[in-house]
Amino acid sequence: MSRSTGIGPFPWGVARQVAVQLDDIDRRIIDALRRDGRLSVRALAEEVRVSRANAYTRLERLTSSGAITGFTATVDPAAIGLGTSAYVTLTVRQNSWRELKARLQAIPEVHHMALVGGEFDVILLVRAADNAALREVVLNQLQAIPEVIATRTSLVFEDVENVTAR
Repeated sequence: MSRSTGIGPFPWGVARQVAVQLDDIDRRIIDALRRDGRLSVRALAEEVRVSRANAYTRLERLTSSGAITGFTATVDPAAIGLGTSAYVTLTVRQNSWRELKARLQAIPEVHHMALVGGEFDVILLVRAADNAALREVVLNQLQAIPEVIATRTSLVFEDVENVTAR
């Protein structure tokens, strides 16, 4: 969630990250923008009860520090023709993440990926038009990647977005 400090990479090539120090106002700004990323600075300032100049300065700092990495629209997958979703876990060859990551990014149906520790190595959120399209992605694309040893697919019956602990 934060940007590299330029301190240098860890031995395995990941840049060190330093968390941005946030106060209550920063957190309220982030929460407001999570709910509505289209808020104007004026509306944002009113919602978090600070001046426009303060809201603008804080928003600029949060963006330039990497705490806020961008703004996006939330889309209903089914409404845009992606009626089937699944989490696909991958067991992969050791030390293959860089190559694998690039291959996975090239598959349009892969909407999220994470390198994880535990029973499997990678978890993907795959969204496809239907079960036949999902089958194509898993059996003909993912399993054809040389770095992938095994896959396991779990269908998503219902998506619940924006669940946050308070």
